[in-house]
Amino acid sequence: MRLATGALLLILISGETGKAQTVGTPNLGNEEASGTIAGGSGEVYTVYGATPEQGAALREQIRVMHPTVLPARVFFVPHWKYLDNARIFQLHVPTGYASVMFTHLPSRTVFVDNDRYLGKEWLGHWIAHELGHLESNSAKEEDAERVAHKLRTALKESQKKS
Repeated sequence: MRLATGALLLILISGETGKAQTVGTPNLGNEEASGTIAGGSGEVYTVYGATPEQGAALREQIRVMHPTVLPARVFFVPHWKYLDNARIFQLHVPTGYASVMFTHLPSRTVFVDNDRYLGKEWLGHWIAHELGHLESNSAKEEDAERVAHKLRTALKESQKKS
């Protein structure tokens, strides 16, 4: 437990000093121009380690899905770091399943295995699942998929319109 707490603290501290892509900049007045993604309480989230294309795709998809609970931060990390974080946070993957993203619910942090990134559609499918965990506040896959279905439907409708 101390190791997980220490790792989370390190991640949060490094987020304050490290390179990050913040979704939105305060006091611009124009949310659309700034790219701010705000929840009902004015929350914003930060994306770390993503390419500009990945960050833009993620922000657009989350904006379209309009989840009730946003992540606090999203980390795109190399595979070795993803495995290390999964170990630290004691991720339990059901037998027969693979993990390409996971969410640490207490900190509302989403980790993406950047080495398994397969494009914009892939990202939309799986981020909907992770947002499902946040919205349902549950680690159960069934709960996340129930919410993800609703979010994916919103994403598909938006793609049909454009």
